[in-house]
Amino acid sequence: MTTRVLLTDDDALVRAGLALILGGSPDITIVGEAANGAESVQKVRGGGVDVVLMDIRMPVMDGIAATSQLLDLPDAPKVIVLTTFDADEYVVRALAAGAHGFLLKDTPPADIVAAISKVVAGEPMLSPTITAQLIRQVTEAAPDDKCEEALARVASLTAREREVAVAIGTGSSNAEIATDLHMSVATVKAHISHIFTKLEVTNRVQVAICMHDAGLI
Repeated sequence: MTTRVLLTDDDALVRAGLALILGGSPDITIVGEAANGAESVQKVRGGGVDVVLMDIRMPVMDGIAATSQLLDLPDAPKVIVLTTFDADEYVVRALAAGAHGFLLKDTPPADIVAAISKVVAGEPMLSPTITAQLIRQVTEAAPDDKCEEALARVASLTAREREVAVAIGTGSSNAEIATDLHMSVATVKAHISHIFTKLEVTNRVQVAICMHDAGLI
């Protein structure tokens, strides 16, 4: 089966470029395009979308609002935000809201294809440096009670799950976690699934933020 991708960007040239890039991959099928967040949500509700490439700044409905609505759907797709700058404050907000990763619009074609595959497989989309930057921006103005709240959420994790969550917080990939903690990648993925459920998060950035707020990284 191929990964079904919806392209969302208010620039028709960007959509055309992405369609050209991704159309050459045998593992990806472009199932539609949307010019704003509202159109994107409407098309995803029609079914048949695995991944949404989501621009941030768009008319009618921006990418942040659209991402929030998409992730509330029963069969929510993976959402990868698109941006021109890696330090865009909107990207931070989108990731904190639940987006599964981000891509710069000038990312090489092969890396875009690889990134989509990684997100579908549950792999991280962020380097440790970028993860640290996002955590800092999201948490620097956080109130003190966030620590208490985060500790309460972390308390639901087993000791092993906590080790995996801390590794996620430092930006480690599934393969790196498996090597460092002496377990199989399949076991790592199972732990991550449990962590997401217990912490009530949808992506690795949110896990990292929770672990940071709890004072564990």
